[in-house]
Amino acid sequence: MPTRHETTIMQRRLEPFFPDYLATAGALVRHAAAYHGTRDLIVADGRRLSFADLDARSAQLARGLIAAGVGKGTRVGLLAPNGPEWVISCFAAARLGAVVVLLNTYYQDRELRWILRHSDVGLLLTVPAHLGHDYLERLERIAPELRDHRDGAIRITSLPYLRSVWTWGEATPQRSWAGSIGDLFDAAHEVPDVLLNEIEAEVSPADPMVVIYSSGSTSDPKGAIHCHGPVVRHAHNLWPDRELDARDVIYTPMPMFWVGGFSFTLIAAIHAGVTLVFSERFDPAEVLDLIETERITQVVGWPHMVAAILEHPSFAGRDLSSLRAGNLLASGAGPAPLRANSLGMTETLGPHTFANARLPLPESKAGSFGLPVPGVEHRIIDPLTGGDVEPGQMGEIWVRGYSVMAGMHKREPSEVFTDDGWYRTGDAGWFDTDGHLFFKGRLGNQIKTAGVNVVPREVELVLEEQPEVSLALVAGVPHPDRGEDVVAAVVLAPGAAITGEELRARLRREIASYSVPRHIEVFTDRADLPWLDSGKLDLRSTAALLADCYRARPSDS
Repeated sequence: MPTRHETTIMQRRLEPFFPDYLATAGALVRHAAAYHGTRDLIVADGRRLSFADLDARSAQLARGLIAAGVGKGTRVGLLAPNGPEWVISCFAAARLGAVVVLLNTYYQDRELRWILRHSDVGLLLTVPAHLGHDYLERLERIAPELRDHRDGAIRITSLPYLRSVWTWGEATPQRSWAGSIGDLFDAAHEVPDVLLNEIEAEVSPADPMVVIYSSGSTSDPKGAIHCHGPVVRHAHNLWPDRELDARDVIYTPMPMFWVGGFSFTLIAAIHAGVTLVFSERFDPAEVLDLIETERITQVVGWPHMVAAILEHPSFAGRDLSSLRAGNLLASGAGPAPLRANSLGMTETLGPHTFANARLPLPESKAGSFGLPVPGVEHRIIDPLTGGDVEPGQMGEIWVRGYSVMAGMHKREPSEVFTDDGWYRTGDAGWFDTDGHLFFKGRLGNQIKTAGVNVVPREVELVLEEQPEVSLALVAGVPHPDRGEDVVAAVVLAPGAAITGEELRARLRREIASYSVPRHIEVFTDRADLPWLDSGKLDLRSTAALLADCYRARPSDS
């Protein structure tokens, strides 16, 4: 009899599992509508969108976008929370061969301005506001010329490629620069179905479909370009290794503008016929209500959110009998399901290694991040010598294969890939002799907080722009639920006075909420920080000092 370990190795997949139809956004939507019809794909705050609805409404909006001048290669920005509007907008543009730029709803002014300009967005689809963020007002702040715009195409120097903005909601006379997406739906009658069909026929799996931005190791975000073929194929390829089928109703707070929400969640759900349930904001009581009313089968969220659900006073009395998988069960809501660890990143459309959720792992593999996804290759490279290391030895993880991005926006291929096509992930780890990956963290100093990557230098630059601050250091300190918390130390300029809370309040208006340090320790003298003999700041000792300061102030956590 084979051991559990031998069984796992024998049943590992070696060949990718790709769909048997053309791997484009339009073909995916039509195929899903034919197979899953009137089943709900999206449930969000009382609104429902079926698979058939997605096909019909995205086609109608696509015809309206054609009337507005959108074609292959047009950069279409999408700024909206999870819900029917997001999904319809994304697929309407993608069906035409336009490139959808996924915009983060947490972006504050400086981040939104930078991304809109860097990504060359020509047409923006947005909601007017979300969770207290007025996006139309924000656009006027980052591009004041909009206030003077009247009729016709937008032409402004601050966002030189932007030509039109369309909002899910009524256009207002005070903002004539923003049209209503309802008008685009109305304009669909100007474009016959046959023209849309011919346009879709010219969209290839090799055409760019989305640009997904993530923080990098420098101060500027990176825009990963993913083509139709990989987007459609990757979620399908992961399907056999996941607890996922058409009986599933999944609640998740993962935003679809990040790769986990887009590829691993939305595209996977379209393949499998899964219903996705969203809420405007995360609330443990509301999630428990949704589990009962929608008969949710999986809750997939970050550890701190799962902990909040488990700790809610009403948890013990709730009917959770519909749950069959997901990390809420794994955290104690019922029989522990099989666990699937994976390692992924924006640049690889999510997981590039995966552990089959249906196969047990032996104890010797505890802590591993699974086997390479079929169709993806890996190398472990010694950062000092540039050579391959032996199994069991740690080095930098390199990846190559079908799911790796086509490139980074405005970066030359030679800056991104090696001459033979490898992408250097910046992650450290090793493979054992059976091919299981063990991940040890970033080679750099990126902070992972509640599932989100934060680059310390990006936050430091914003702090150092404050007139009272002469020096800033940002670090991550361990947190039992969120993984790490972002904290900061600042040295004030001579004669300046400001508190950590006042600095935090400013940062909340300038950067995404998850990047705002949970505590800022203020120093008036550089000598109060630890320095090396070389004259450089001792980063490790400063991080330890920050951790001690943070623990001593539980009220800030």
